[in-house]
Amino acid sequence: MDHASAHLMEITNGEMETKIIKLTFTHQEKQEILQKGQKVTHHKEKQEQLAYYKTIGAEIKQYEEVLLFGPTDAKIELLNLLKLDHHFDKIDIETRQADKMTENQQQAFVKKHFFTHSSTVSEI
Repeated sequence: MDHASAHLMEITNGEMETKIIKLTFTHQEKQEILQKGQKVTHHKEKQEQLAYYKTIGAEIKQYEEVLLFGPTDAKIELLNLLKLDHHFDKIDIETRQADKMTENQQQAFVKKHFFTHSSTVSEI
């Protein structure tokens, strides 16, 4: 995951299913807001980022184990937000630093991690 998109990967019975969540703040919206001022732009970006993390969090709630990985600090920002919500207290959430990867590399990374842990898991 990064600050703009998250690939949710679920392994069920050895099969991998991927769902993508993207930040909805578009370049055009950013340009329109920039014309209104930097303070408004920053506030809008923070609201969009929080909504993005909440969408990911809503997906995570259905799992017992989650691996957050990617090249940016977005995974740590999301983890810190989730730690504030007691709905996530019983979910085992781990983070791993990883370089930017292709989808096949991501799937291999997830399988390697979870085939030593569990048979039904999710990754973001």
